[in-house]
Amino acid sequence: MSDSAQTNDDQQDPPFEVQFAQRVYRLPPYMFGRINALLYEKRVAGNDVIDMGMGNPSDPPADYVMEKMCEAVQDVRNHGYSKSNGIRNLRREVASKYLKKYGVRLDPESEVMVCLGSKEGFSHMCLAMMGPGDTAIVPAPYFPVHTYAVALASGNVISLDVGDSEKFLSNIAYTCEHLYPKPKLLIICYPHNPSTVTVEPEFFVDVVKIAKKYGLMVISDFAYADVAFDGYKPPSFLSAPGASDVGVEFTTMSKGYNMAGWRVGYCAGNKEMIRGLGTIKGYYDYGMFQAIQIASIIALREGDAAVEAQSQIYQSRRDALVEGLVRLGWDVTPPRAGMFVWAKIPDQWQKKMSTMDFAMMLLEKGDVAVSPGSGFGPSGEGYLRLSLVENENRLRQAVRQIKGCLKDADSESIST
Repeated sequence: MSDSAQTNDDQQDPPFEVQFAQRVYRLPPYMFGRINALLYEKRVAGNDVIDMGMGNPSDPPADYVMEKMCEAVQDVRNHGYSKSNGIRNLRREVASKYLKKYGVRLDPESEVMVCLGSKEGFSHMCLAMMGPGDTAIVPAPYFPVHTYAVALASGNVISLDVGDSEKFLSNIAYTCEHLYPKPKLLIICYPHNPSTVTVEPEFFVDVVKIAKKYGLMVISDFAYADVAFDGYKPPSFLSAPGASDVGVEFTTMSKGYNMAGWRVGYCAGNKEMIRGLGTIKGYYDYGMFQAIQIASIIALREGDAAVEAQSQIYQSRRDALVEGLVRLGWDVTPPRAGMFVWAKIPDQWQKKMSTMDFAMMLLEKGDVAVSPGSGFGPSGEGYLRLSLVENENRLRQAVRQIKGCLKDADSESIST
């Protein structure tokens, strides 16, 4: 063998490099990664962690919904591909609910579309509406998909504080007046996740006026439509006059119906925006399993009492958690809707550590998992989002464990 051949054999090929698309590099680091990793470690070790981090319903769907699902699964006709926009009877049931609950008339053929959860539908709508150079206005603090779906569609994001509704509206108008090119899309979310801010119907009248004035398309994320307390009735964006001229609304059966793992959502409103969503979905999926759609029809048709009962359960959990945190001296406003409490971290702890470190301390030393507000953007710093998926006794226990954790941490800091 020649020296040159030996040299070539000794040379190693450079390591193969996987290069992601630029849209992936635009995504920020996943803020909840540290929390989830420690939560997993603790559970593997056998720790009984009280998990108030994710809004993952722990209660089951109504019995009659599960029975209908089992019946539909036995029908061999339901096991083929379905329509990507949803079967007609489910779309009709969605339209019926909007008419009965909000007084909104929808054409189930052109103004309603079934999605594989509202998160999937929202993301695909962003792909249909946004592109390079386009800008979306989102509420801050923000639910992650509201910004990430825009980023994945190659769009830009401007986040505006959602705490004061009147100021939020004026900031939208100011941004449209002074930004060129003007924003293309406005994303709204009420009841708001994570801050639990709510609005009255007049708010959406003003949203429609602004949208028409500045040529803004609107996406309303109405995920918590069915979970409300103390007599409050969350209004639908589509109930505002002219709303269907400018936008759509996404909602879901995950929350009030306890069907989170079923992945049933729907989009309603502007027929052209829905047509764009349908174009994207037609390339991505073959529709939802038809047995799930059939069971969803029964849930919508017969589920009003079950949804109201579930809201009462969440209200009792809210009261138990808020009362406990207030006794600890925390600044907490009881939410009027949704599955979360948005709690301000006590000042003495904000001075000592970041929100992420505070949440990690509660998990590491107190076996209580919460979502740090900073995971929802910079304006969430100083807050925790605590979900109401655990029962009342577990929530009261969580408060006791938080109290003990902070007492021990305070003692350690004094001794050092």
